[in-house]
Amino acid sequence: MRTFLKKHFKKLIYLSITFLLIIVSINFYIVQVTKEYIQTDYTKLPNVDAIIVLGAKVHEDRLSYVLESRLVGGINCMLQNKANAILLSGDHGQKNYDEVNSMRKYILRRKFPIRKEQIFMDHAGFDTYDSMYRALHIFGIKSAIIVTQDFHINRSVYIARSLGIKAYGLAIDESMYKYHLQLNWKIREYVTRVKAFKDVLINAQPTFLGEKIPISGNGLKSWDTIKSVKK
Repeated sequence: MRTFLKKHFKKLIYLSITFLLIIVSINFYIVQVTKEYIQTDYTKLPNVDAIIVLGAKVHEDRLSYVLESRLVGGINCMLQNKANAILLSGDHGQKNYDEVNSMRKYILRRKFPIRKEQIFMDHAGFDTYDSMYRALHIFGIKSAIIVTQDFHINRSVYIARSLGIKAYGLAIDESMYKYHLQLNWKIREYVTRVKAFKDVLINAQPTFLGEKIPISGNGLKSWDTIKSVKK
């Protein structure tokens, strides 16, 4: 092993540097091509077909602070009449774990002036790419405001625009979270942006597709009577 390392040490160094440069370049590219479409003030965003709120951790029906912040941002966009529909996209792949219904219940419990038929649910938004692909191909969304935290927003807008959605981003402030959490998100995002770039490049398919539910129609058609999308 030592002989191999000595013999190929320079090659390994060059390969490591090349790999690092690829990661940095992809991250730089994704941030640069999306930054003009991102705002922190929802009043500055244009009117669109739908608001897309991306799922995050829930504890039974209780939203994590991360997800609650996203959902409140999406609700504010709806209350500003930025769209006539809100798409709640998240992980409902298990019977006892349900991000989308937890978001729906949050909206209804607090009696926001959003009609039930305006609330659309994507139960198979298992990752950001799946959410955006399904937003286009299942819900027929042509333009959208995507709501998520700052660390995640560039990748979300990049995927959506690469797939053909005229997407804008509402970046939710994350400065209230502990430094180690913010650092962990940013490090992980460096890797997931590379995956997003690859998924777009190869036109990856989502985990599930299914019946079309036009965003211009009735959101109640997307509400589930079955408890999860997986058997």
